[in-house]
Amino acid sequence: MKILTETMLRAAALLEDTTEYRVAPDVFVTPLAREYLRDRGIGLVIMDSEPVVMTRTPLSNHGQRTYIDAGTGAGYSEKPEHMTHLRGNLLVPKTHPRIEFRGMLDSLQAEIICLQAEAFESGHEDLTADLGDILKNVRQILGAEVKEETLEPLPLFGLEDKEIREHSHNVKKYFGTDHPIPDYKMGRMAAELNRLRTKVRETELAAAHAFMGADGSVERPDIIRCLNRLSSGVYIVFCKWLAGKYKGGRG
Repeated sequence: MKILTETMLRAAALLEDTTEYRVAPDVFVTPLAREYLRDRGIGLVIMDSEPVVMTRTPLSNHGQRTYIDAGTGAGYSEKPEHMTHLRGNLLVPKTHPRIEFRGMLDSLQAEIICLQAEAFESGHEDLTADLGDILKNVRQILGAEVKEETLEPLPLFGLEDKEIREHSHNVKKYFGTDHPIPDYKMGRMAAELNRLRTKVRETELAAAHAFMGADGSVERPDIIRCLNRLSSGVYIVFCKWLAGKYKGGRG
């Protein structure tokens, strides 16, 4: 499923006399995109079978301006140093919330890989595999954000969304341990798994900042939902380690 966002509409540089905007039935129009059209008196028309209309101002109309400011529609012949690519030739400031969010996802991947390397070198193959599953999810989230594609619920460790929530809320039932209070006596691996959980939370907050409007509407609830479940997934790994469910784990 494709997604139509407010940023994409701004970049389209619609003419002042535009009265309607047409999209295919399989396009998800975000709340902020709908508000953008409504505020400008532009009707949203859902077509029966026509291809999606993702109008952009042709580069030929910009002369030698190869890059386009995603926020204002202004053109540049060269990419300013303080700006970066949102997608394609569309630029935003490097301080843009979505760029900050991508940076958080990049840092999160680095954290996972470092922990995965430590687990592998210590002979914890099953833990390494579960961390690999978490890493795969992070990369899918990044891909969906950059490509502006809908992110379907992602399984973790063979568990679906509801199962992840069930396991993370009932650790006594599934792992035979109470909800743990992090402590240095748990050991380095447990401490690092707990730190990873907090990094996922920080990334989720960055996503909320990037995709939440001033009125409380959320542009990418799919991404925020997946990050929430990912945080629960890391918590499950943390509890499994403390419960000795991994070979060579704390137990």
